[in-house]
Amino acid sequence: MAEQKTALIIGASRGLGLGLVQQFSQLGWQVTATVRTPSRADELKAVNGVKIATLDIDSNESLAALGQQIKNQVFDLIFVNAGVLGPEHQSAAAATYQELAQLFMTNVTAPIRLAEALVGQLRPNSGVLAFMSSILGSVKNPEGNNLALYKASKAALNSLTNSFICSLPEPRPTVLSLHPGWVRTAMGGPNAEIDVATSCSGLAAQVQRFAGKGGHHFVDYQGQTIPW
Repeated sequence: MAEQKTALIIGASRGLGLGLVQQFSQLGWQVTATVRTPSRADELKAVNGVKIATLDIDSNESLAALGQQIKNQVFDLIFVNAGVLGPEHQSAAAATYQELAQLFMTNVTAPIRLAEALVGQLRPNSGVLAFMSSILGSVKNPEGNNLALYKASKAALNSLTNSFICSLPEPRPTVLSLHPGWVRTAMGGPNAEIDVATSCSGLAAQVQRFAGKGGHHFVDYQGQTIPW
């Protein structure tokens, strides 16, 4: 009998993170999911078999505590989903130091810091490290000027992901920068094109499709390649 696959989903209290937990659980994976406040994660607790851990991705101390909690586990997938939209104004001219620090810490620095800490726990040869990116992170994409700061943070995440991967010894794991589509979530809004289940089903399919291939791939939930 094949060994049960394991996933660590970072940022899973609602939206796409919760949807990913539900999707991989339905596929028979053993899922560990992190949230900042477990007492506010009732929908996540309703997923049968999920293991819930506490993590504030911006905190070194919280990351160290998570590392101790899961230090003996091996994962077929580590999916870093945590992220924020940033200030409502999305203006470089209007942005304060605090607004930019929060946006780029949560969307750029913290995901890579987490990956650096946990990449050694990916299953050798077949493990996948995935980051929730966005098509807006493509520098070639002229759209999204109304989300200029968020767009810049996703481009920076893609760039820092590439630098991180290049620093790893061979053989390097498969790394995915994933665009989930325009999804009806608190961030995507009620007029978005697709629902959470459609997006997460597609994202899970890409994880399984690319497992074991190696390299860094920027693709959407349907498997279409996105230019950097």
